[in-house]
Amino acid sequence: MAKKRLTARQQVGTGLNFLIGQRDLSVVIFVMAILAIIIVPLPSSILDVLLTVSIAVAVLILLISLYVPKPTDLTTFPTLILILTLYRLSLNIATTRMILSKGNEGPEAVSDIITSFGDFVVGGNYVIGIIVFSILVLINFMVITKGSTRVAEVAARFVLDSMPGKQMAVDADLNAGLIDDAEAKARRAEILQDANFYGAMDGSSKFVKGDAVAGIIITLINIIGGFLIGVFQYDMSVADSASTFTLLTIGDGLVSQIPALIVSTATGIMITRSSSDGDNFAQGTITQMVGNAKTMMIVGFIMVLFALVPGLPTASMAFVGLLFALLGWSIYKYEKGELSILDVENALGIKTKEQIEAEKEKNRPVKSNEEIAKEEESALEDILKVEMLELTLGYQLIKLADASQGGDLLERIRSMRRKIASDYGFLMPQVRIRDNLHLKPNQYQVLLKG
Repeated sequence: MAKKRLTARQQVGTGLNFLIGQRDLSVVIFVMAILAIIIVPLPSSILDVLLTVSIAVAVLILLISLYVPKPTDLTTFPTLILILTLYRLSLNIATTRMILSKGNEGPEAVSDIITSFGDFVVGGNYVIGIIVFSILVLINFMVITKGSTRVAEVAARFVLDSMPGKQMAVDADLNAGLIDDAEAKARRAEILQDANFYGAMDGSSKFVKGDAVAGIIITLINIIGGFLIGVFQYDMSVADSASTFTLLTIGDGLVSQIPALIVSTATGIMITRSSSDGDNFAQGTITQMVGNAKTMMIVGFIMVLFALVPGLPTASMAFVGLLFALLGWSIYKYEKGELSILDVENALGIKTKEQIEAEKEKNRPVKSNEEIAKEEESALEDILKVEMLELTLGYQLIKLADASQGGDLLERIRSMRRKIASDYGFLMPQVRIRDNLHLKPNQYQVLLKG
């Protein structure tokens, strides 16, 4: 009986399921593909796809660096930089081979994406291309990469120097009973992870710097080598050889340097992150830069004054000034409670208050009669149950037991029970905490068997 042949969609789905299930094998295949790119000559269509993948992955890395909550949440970033650098350099070798071997046949025979960058970005003028490429390399090498390297060195040094103090602080909290063994182990692991991450970032920043230097050298070699091959081997004129190979080389340089610039920017963002809260870079930037209404309105007022100066562009400066002033006024109203997100949605016609309430009521889960009966029975048993030890609090003391408001009363009681059990071999009964509206706001009661 003949086997049923899979359709193209089923074959693709099977391949994706295999790659997702075997993630470690996917990385191995990618690294082996990088080595194959260096050795095996590739057709121009496959080369275009690989160059496009390089740009897409660079943008992906940049977005991840913007949205990751903490730099240490992306522990694979240093190794990822190494692999991406090797991938771009392997593409440089492949494009160099293609330019020098098929450049005499015309730009279309080499690569569509390289030709497009040479024609669209620099307008087909290799002099403009050289200037644009030089500016990109200078920005990448002299500004971003050099600054990231210095910050990585200082960050790694300070993290390593602060390790003993952090370890001693964890030990002190553990001995005082403020944290348990699991929390202490997690904090020690986090300290070690920070040291390993910033130490690895110190080394990986050198890869980014070396990639920028290699891009300059490869471009010079391609221009000189292509010119000589075109004149002496393909019998091209001096002008045609210089124009053809220089334009192709500049297009290749732009295709490789733009992803390198994006990855360098992502590296700089990851290294220079100094916030330790849970917000990502994008949230923190918007909160801190746009959070002050007064500064926004002052900026808008200054830009409007600039718009009134003769000789300056009135329309653009007035537009930007009014935009900043409107944004500052909206923030001011929002801080005073006179403007809400719901008001903005109503003004924009997105959702009305009645629609939001109707959606909440629609999405509210409906409980069965059995579930309601069980909850009522459990509530009655909870009221009649007599605890061995009970602590009742007035309503102003409830925050001491609420972890969301910074209260640590529960953790302190747990630490005290562990210490009593460790010192005296006696297991103290659990302490139940509840509120009591009959008490004064700052009053509490300790009850023994009710």
